[in-house]
Amino acid sequence: MKKIEAIIRKSKFRVVKEALHEIGVNFFSYWDVTGLGNEKEGHVYRGVSYSTSDIQRRYLSIVVNDDFEEITIKTILNAASTGQVGDGKIFVSDINDAYRIRTGEKGRETLN
Repeated sequence: MKKIEAIIRKSKFRVVKEALHEIGVNFFSYWDVTGLGNEKEGHVYRGVSYSTSDIQRRYLSIVVNDDFEEITIKTILNAASTGQVGDGKIFVSDINDAYRIRTGEKGRETLN
């Protein structure tokens, strides 16, 4: 199993969520987060200068079976990309095991 963590623009969340549902990823957790990025310069909008390095993002945490890792990552990449600085990051890590609390099931079946 793999844990896929993605930090994306809040404005792209609905598109990413719908794309994930289309491929069968129907369960994941998400949080609103703020972080600092590499961009050093601010932007001016209607005469007001603001920093783009600490903009609100959405953090997604998704656990999938190994055979679903690649399609999940490709889906997020396609749905979240604007081609601009600040589109976000994806991190992938191994999950050793999973348990369904209600039934006590263990392993791959807990993700279905």
